[in-house]
Amino acid sequence: MVFKENTKAIYLQIADKICDEVMVGSIRQGDRIPSVREYASTLQVNANTVMRSYDYLDKAGVIFNRRGIGFFIAEDACERILTMRREAFYCGEMQDFFHKINLLGITPEELTKLYTNYLDTKK
Repeated sequence: MVFKENTKAIYLQIADKICDEVMVGSIRQGDRIPSVREYASTLQVNANTVMRSYDYLDKAGVIFNRRGIGFFIAEDACERILTMRREAFYCGEMQDFFHKINLLGITPEELTKLYTNYLDTKK
């Protein structure tokens, strides 16, 4: 895995990677994920970094630990990930976006038209 420098902490980038894999279906809800040591070895990072990622995802309800067996993806992981990411988007990127369109004088009507055109190109 290639980590981005000067953006997010590595443990959050690892958590995002796991969430991405759940969202695209390469890891399914209910699946066991690699042990902390296995995953740290695969990613070539310190095991404590992976443990921080797992703790973060566990607190968010995306994964859960079965003592002595390992970590598993929660049955409602996709919904939890969508909720987390939407909240982060609304509080972060979207605020910046609204600030920029306000500065540029883009009207709601113009924005609606641009977004509709964008959606049409994705069909």
